[in-house]
This record gives sequence, structure tokens and C-alpha cells, in this order.
Amino acid sequence: MSHKLHILAVPVLFLAACSKPEEKESEAPAPVQVTAVTQATIQRIVGGDGALFPLNQASLIPKITAPVQKFYVNRGDHVKQGQLLAVLENGDLIAAANESKGAVVQAESNLRTTEGATVPDSVVKAQTDVESARTARDNAKKVLDSREQLFKEGALAQRLVDESRVAYSQAEIQLQAAQEHLRTLQSVAKEEQIKGAAAQVQSAKAHLDSQETQVAYSRVTSPIAGIVADRPLNVGEMANPGSPLLTIVDISRVVARIDVPQGEASAVKVGQTATLTQPDSKEEVNGKVTVVSPATDPNSTTVQVWIQIDNPGERLKPGMAMHAAIATEVYKAASVVPVAAILPGEEGGTAVLTVSPDNVAHKRAVTLGVRQGNQVQILSGVNPGEEVVVVGGLGLDDKAKVKIVTTAVEESDEDEDENAPEAPAAKSPKAPDQKKDQAKPQGK
Repeated sequence: MSHKLHILAVPVLFLAACSKPEEKESEAPAPVQVTAVTQATIQRIVGGDGALFPLNQASLIPKITAPVQKFYVNRGDHVKQGQLLAVLENGDLIAAANESKGAVVQAESNLRTTEGATVPDSVVKAQTDVESARTARDNAKKVLDSREQLFKEGALAQRLVDESRVAYSQAEIQLQAAQEHLRTLQSVAKEEQIKGAAAQVQSAKAHLDSQETQVAYSRVTSPIAGIVADRPLNVGEMANPGSPLLTIVDISRVVARIDVPQGEASAVKVGQTATLTQPDSKEEVNGKVTVVSPATDPNSTTVQVWIQIDNPGERLKPGMAMHAAIATEVYKAASVVPVAAILPGEEGGTAVLTVSPDNVAHKRAVTLGVRQGNQVQILSGVNPGEEVVVVGGLGLDDKAKVKIVTTAVEESDEDEDENAPEAPAAKSPKAPDQKKDQAKPQGK
């Protein structure tokens, strides 16, 4: 009987010996990494993708149909505004313009002749009629005066005096009619002849202008300063209206046309600054919003935003893909923490774990604001200077004992588990400032 009791005592002692270290291990503080809540300027960023376009572009379309006589530029050449780029065959146009010049000279000569011409025959006849009517009136006046004198002397009857008075009146009327006719011929007829000659001059000049314009169309100049982006034809090939002869682009500045989600587009305004990057490069360039489309694209449900960028050295080329980060709002002295400090809260909310001076973790619900890169704004729940857990907080209970550790964290190592604490190197001192300097957040 005693032998059996001795055998049973062995596993009991073994279990008692094992339970003691397990209990001690469960009570060990959890290693965590912390950082302080800081105050900083944070921006609300609206992002989008798009491509680059030239600031200005001109497609030079010929206005006449003619073979290309000569090109003065090649693709890739820099050109100035007004520079001669190409000449089309224009021999027939120059000949037609010279013919029109002769017509102008002839019309101007005819005008001068008309203006200085002698009085027309009709005017001469009218002048003769006026002189004849004046003579007839004067004679009728003499007869009337003579008969009136004889009537006073009693040598002539009253009837003859009345007849002479009627004849004088008729002669006066005929003179007035002849004079009016002469005035009409002298003023109206000659004026109309001069107008007709002047109209011929204007018509000849208009025809000359048309011919000279055709000659000018054969000389193709650049309307803007820029670079020859395209030259599809060769010398001798036919240039036709409707097909570009040359394309000039101005890329001293470029415009990024960015598609922004319609839900975020309302925050984008003209004049806001933007940072742009290429998908395969970390180099950043800055620009300003110049256009916000008033309409949403029904296919992509995005709003197009134009961002103008200075392009010294013309390094940026039209067609390049770009990602834009537009700073729509700026918050100064905002309370911020690393994104790694944010944990799931109650009922779908968010929370952080703060660490008190006695190394106890406290779970607090927080309200988040703007996120920029690795930083997120805290609107309520914590105060600047408090320490929050950034590594090791996932699964940690409220009011759990923790041990603050220092860890050498590489910020570029994004694949490492944010919540897995590394092996402790040394326990940090109790001084808060020193703990802030030593404790760094892991990853983004």
C-alpha cells in the first residue's frame, strides 16, 4: 500500500514543479515599442493619375494645295515665333499676283483721267441751252420795256403790252429750267463717273490682295515658339488642306491632366499646390492647379484637373504618366501619430494604446483626421506628449503591464510585421524624453 502511494507522488511533484514557471511566464510584461504624440503641420492630400501634355501646341495645316518646295526644319528642332519653316510651290501664284498689280495700275490711271477730264458733250449742250434761254429772255425783256413806254405815250394798245409780258415770263422760266439742267449735269454726272472709276481701283486692289494672300499661304511660318514634334511630309510631296504639314509644341511648361475621384474633387481648387512623380521614379516636381473640370467623366466617374509645371531643360516629355498629390487643406499644430499606432476599436471605431509612467497600457478610443504618408491626425482621444504603442500593441489587453524596448527599425522594410516586437536589446530608462528618442515606429 505504501509502495503505491510513493509511485503516485512522483507525477504530482512533477506537475507542481512545472506549473510554477508557467505562471511566472504569463505574468511577464509584454515588450512594446512606443513613440510620443507630437504636434506638426499635416496636409489633406488628394491623389490622382494622368499624363503630361504640352502647354501649347500648333498643328500647321496648309491653306492651299501645292507640292512642298523646301523644308527649313526637321523633327526635334527648336523654332521661334514667326520663323519660316517651309515653302510650297508658288510660281503660278506669284505670276497671278504680278498680273493683278498691273490691273491696279491701270484702274488708278483711269481714275485720274476721269477726275481731270474735260466737260462732257452733254454738259456743253446744256451750257448752250442756258445761253440761248438767257438771250431769249433778255430780248423779251427789251420788247416788254419798249411796249410799256409806248403804252405810256398812248401810241400802243394795252393788249400788246400784256402779250409782251407773257412772252417775257415764259422766257424766264425756260432760262431757269436750262440752268437747273446744267447744274445737274455738272454735279451728278461727273460725280458718278468718278465713283465708278474709284470702284474699279478698289476691285483691282482687292484682287491683288487675294493673290498676294495666296502667295503668303505658300510660306509656312511658326505661330508659336517651341519644338518641331512632327513633320510627316518630305520635299516634293503634295500638301493638302486638312492634313498637318508640321506640328509645333511648347514644352517650356507642361500640363499634367490628372483624373481625380469625384468624391474628392470638391476639395480641389485652382491655385493649390501639387507634387507629381513618375511611376518608375522617385523624383518629385511641383506644380499648381490651373483648371478643375466642371463636369464628371461618366465612364470613369472622375474629374479632370490640370496642373501646370515648369519644365526647365525640357526633361518632362508629353505623354509621360504622372501621379499627382494635391495639397487641398493644411492643418497646423495638429496632434499626429504614426499610422502603426492605430488599432481597431469598439464597434468599428479606432483606438490607440497609451503607456503610463508605471508601464501600464491604456486603450483609448480616438477620432482620426487627415492622413499624410506615415502620419495620421488625431482629433480627439490623446494629447501631445503622451506615449502611444506603435509595435506590439495588437492583441494587448487594456491595463496590461508592458516593457518598453528599443529596436533598430529600418523604415524601408515594409514587409515586416508591424506588430511583432523584436528581441529586446536593453530596457529603456524611465526618463520620458530619452524613451521618445530611442523608440522609433516600425515601417510606415
